[in-house]
Amino acid sequence: MKLASAAVAAAIALSSFAVVGGASAAVVCNGGYCWHTRAAYAYRPEWGVVVHEDGWRWGRGEHYRWREHGGRGYWRDGRWARF
Repeated sequence: MKLASAAVAAAIALSSFAVVGGASAAVVCNGGYCWHTRAAYAYRPEWGVVVHEDGWRWGRGEHYRWREHGGRGYWRDGRWARF
């Protein structure tokens, strides 16, 4: 019986972790544009992409624009570049 209880407790803990882990988000910026993402992509340094925490806001005197786009990519010369 203790083994069954431990298995149930482990299953609940893992499912809770999956929900919390799956809810992560970030603000990604480059070239004056920012967008939201829910996936963690590996951006190459030469793309000039900066990943911030979800609640990030640009500071006074900084000039960014929200430009949302779904999918995997980044903004390059005003166009969405997929990778």
